[in-house]
Amino acid sequence: MSGEPQSKKTKMSSTLDQLKQLTTIVADTGDFEAMKAYKPTDATTNPSLILSAASMKQYQHIIDKAVKHGIESGTTMEEKITEAMDLLCVLFGCEILKIVPGRVSTEVDARLSFDTNASVEKALKYINLYKELGIDKSRILIKLASTWEGIQAAKILEKEHGIHCNLTLLFSFCQAVSCAEAGATLISPFVGRILDWYVENTSDKTFAPEADPGVISVTQIYNYYKKFGYKTVVMGASFRNTGEIKELAGCDLLTISPKLLGELGSSTDPIVQKLDANEAKKSTQEKITIDEPKFRWMLNEDRMATEKLSDGIRKFAADSIKLESLLGERICAAK
Repeated sequence: MSGEPQSKKTKMSSTLDQLKQLTTIVADTGDFEAMKAYKPTDATTNPSLILSAASMKQYQHIIDKAVKHGIESGTTMEEKITEAMDLLCVLFGCEILKIVPGRVSTEVDARLSFDTNASVEKALKYINLYKELGIDKSRILIKLASTWEGIQAAKILEKEHGIHCNLTLLFSFCQAVSCAEAGATLISPFVGRILDWYVENTSDKTFAPEADPGVISVTQIYNYYKKFGYKTVVMGASFRNTGEIKELAGCDLLTISPKLLGELGSSTDPIVQKLDANEAKKSTQEKITIDEPKFRWMLNEDRMATEKLSDGIRKFAADSIKLESLLGERICAAK
């Protein structure tokens, strides 16, 4: 009889609330209203999300502030746009931190993905801008593409500057191992984009959640990290459906779009823990060592990861260019 009230309580709890008991939920959005509605612990943005938010009327005051800063700080038009862009990313982060109790991820320009020194320089600039606005670096994750150069930038930022990094656009095991060896705080393996590739490039067009290649990839990475005691945590990202999310219940973090957060919030389906650190320690995986030549070879041999990494960088870069164009127009109009 003692278990009956608990059973009733579980049935009344939303799927999202149940998931929050096992996993830290992060909002994958630049929309502040969505964050207020779903109360995630952390939030993450990227150029695509900021571009989308920048077109919304309610965020124009943030654009105006960034444009004013660009005009005052830059000499050439290129400098004005760069200064406005950098502050815009940080201002969105500051607004997010008024809503979430945890951390926000701020992404380094994807066009710097193959330049370690430039990535470090841009990250330090973001951290200094946050500091000027009263935000401590402990609440920031610098987001970098999981190229070899991006991973080395994270290593420098973590070890020399005490800056936490989030390695994104991660599609392969070699990327994950290299990130952990570099001491990155967090990785964001892209579950849905892995699925997309398999749907487009294989005869299988539908996958059960437990057979989803993105889910399988993240499960392997999670088990490897926990077995060998890495401090790097795993944040599953880029989900296409709630089935993928449920199969990763127990993962350190999951970053979820407002649409899928809404579906989970309106459901009362029970959540079963699928990933467990103690169970992971029983994994049969063996530890591997990856240097730069091995990293490049393993990534090259993984067609899916190679294609999705380059595609992701190109898409984020394209949206950064669109955002710069928008800021350029606003700067010209303000003169």
